[in-house]
Amino acid sequence: MHTSHPAGWAVGPAEHRAAVATETAAFVAALDGADLTVPVPGCPDWTLRDLVKHTGSVQRMFSVLLRRLVQEPPRSREVELHLPTAEDGWADWLSASAAEAADAFAGTDPDAPMWAWGADQHARFWMRRMLFETLVHRTDAERALGRRPVIDPALATDGVDEFLTNLPYATLFAPNVARLRGEDETLRFRCTDTDGDWLVRLRPDGFGTEPRTGDAAATPADAAVKGTSADLLLLLYGRLDRGTDAVETVGNEALLTRWFTNSAF
Repeated sequence: MHTSHPAGWAVGPAEHRAAVATETAAFVAALDGADLTVPVPGCPDWTLRDLVKHTGSVQRMFSVLLRRLVQEPPRSREVELHLPTAEDGWADWLSASAAEAADAFAGTDPDAPMWAWGADQHARFWMRRMLFETLVHRTDAERALGRRPVIDPALATDGVDEFLTNLPYATLFAPNVARLRGEDETLRFRCTDTDGDWLVRLRPDGFGTEPRTGDAAATPADAAVKGTSADLLLLLYGRLDRGTDAVETVGNEALLTRWFTNSAF
């Protein structure tokens, strides 16, 4: 299945691959002189060192999957991580992880069929997923260090789309997602700085985004969430509280509570 993106905020595999490098470089830059023992607000119980290790490990694991073009879920997620031996080696190790990813990207056709846990059963799924793992954790690192993250609006909009598209498939590691059922209630997520607009329908058998058509865009929703693309992305990932002034929520409060209680990724 090809993942479609509306004109105006189309971001494809080439942009995803380039952005993995850019986002990792920004993450590495944030580590310069940083105390790796500081806690990470976006990831309870993690230190900055834990965050770096996780991000680089994900990049290396996804790179292995891409090189092998796996056709079924891997039995083991153990890969050779080549972890640094010295405390001052983490930044270089994270840079090397991105280099591993770039090498895997260079040798992989993004349209090659392969197993993925989400909606898009092609190599490009993992390229896109790697980007948003890296981007969100880059913002985690910056927030842990007292900085205000900046996210490119086109990437943020694509990240909202990626999140909402794949969330129905995430029950394996986010079991509460299975509770997102309903009687055709709808939630609208809208970006105020781009034309990102999604209508999510909760059905008795599951949920998902409605096709982006003129009818869907005009359909009134039972509840709505509106904010900049960056704030919407961070809200969906649980990095912003729903009560923040940065986003506006209107409509059925019980529906909004059900969504945000059970959609943690």
